[in-house]
Amino acid sequence: MVSTPVIDKSEDRVRDMFAQISSRYDTMNHLLSLNVDRYWRRKTVQLVPPQGTDPILDVCTGTGDLALAYWQAGNGQIDVTGSDFCPEMLDYARIKQQKRKIDQDGLRFVEADAQRLPFESDAYQIVSVAFGLRNVTDTDQGLREMTRVCKPGGRVAVLEFSRPSIQPFKGIYSFYFRQVLPRIGQALARNDKSAYEYLPQSVVQFPCGQELADRMASVGLTDVWFRPLTLGIATLYVGTK
Repeated sequence: MVSTPVIDKSEDRVRDMFAQISSRYDTMNHLLSLNVDRYWRRKTVQLVPPQGTDPILDVCTGTGDLALAYWQAGNGQIDVTGSDFCPEMLDYARIKQQKRKIDQDGLRFVEADAQRLPFESDAYQIVSVAFGLRNVTDTDQGLREMTRVCKPGGRVAVLEFSRPSIQPFKGIYSFYFRQVLPRIGQALARNDKSAYEYLPQSVVQFPCGQELADRMASVGLTDVWFRPLTLGIATLYVGTK
């Protein structure tokens, strides 16, 4: 059996890669997912809604879509922070914020590494991440930091790509994800880090289903559950601190 080379998730490589594709990141996400990524974020907010007025943190926020969704869900009455270690991605998040004329006191974007969050412990009612945890060099350290800053009784929500298990969809999707998506993505969002070859590789090598739920439980989260979305292309995982 030929082993799959371990993907390079070093911090510098991942940061540079997202910096290079930041200007087309949203366009590519919507195009390659046929806009289903919008539905997945809406579903996350529906299944893990704000409760009360305590603040919310979205880590690996990228261009800020989930942070914006949570701000809207709170009707602007809940403070939301989006953090990411790639400043170029945050620039586009702030552009969205400005276009929506959202005050920076209620929604702010902060440059921060998910493995070393510069936030107080026990501070947020929801700590979320959408399609970013698999890019964190040390998955468990990222989960530990998310759990640390979450309030007791609060929830940690992880929305991440997963691997469909139902045939024939599994085979069709696998071919698209491994053969078609990288070629389209690399052609439209040219970069020297092979970003759209990294994408399927990072999904294949990342834990999903019960395996990721167990990792969340191992950092101290309780009542961990998960729900596959769109035939298992993505999965939402939720745990309580």
